[in-house]
Amino acid sequence: MTLIAFNSPAGNGRYATKSSWVRRGPVHLGTARRRQGRILTGAGLALLPWLGYLAGTLPPAEAAAWVVLDALEAAALLAAGTRLLRADPRHRAPAAAAAVLLLADACIDLATAAPGAEFATAVAMAVAAELPLAALCAVLAARPARATQGTGAGAGSGRGGDAGTRTGSGSGSVSGSGT
Repeated sequence: MTLIAFNSPAGNGRYATKSSWVRRGPVHLGTARRRQGRILTGAGLALLPWLGYLAGTLPPAEAAAWVVLDALEAAALLAAGTRLLRADPRHRAPAAAAAVLLLADACIDLATAAPGAEFATAVAMAVAAELPLAALCAVLAARPARATQGTGAGAGSGRGGDAGTRTGSGSGSVSGSGT
């Protein structure tokens, strides 16, 4: 019963569902957006076998910390990349999280590396992979929201849904979000 009170129907008596606020129709991505989404998704997928390598080669105490950090990075990169490929405007939060995690990973790698070959490897990983990905994620997270490409009253609404399902969405909602 409490759940119903917090998730009350919109003013038109209908509950907002995912299909009512996701933009419908074909998704048109520019080549830059498609490339960025593929880069983030590919980097997230590339981290998955790396997790197994870390778990198998590092001492257990170190492996736990590094595997958790890299698993969080992979999850954030995959979420941001797949949402970007679907033209979902909610890609910004996971992109911001990925940027912070990648920057932290690069700093910790450099701070904990032993002098010599291990430090050179840490610098190479930071310069070639972690910092460029962090920069891309930061740019994607900071980029202002693009207006939806629809016409009519619903275009440009906060969730990209059509106006017919969102009228009176603020009434009866505890949080004011309409859901």
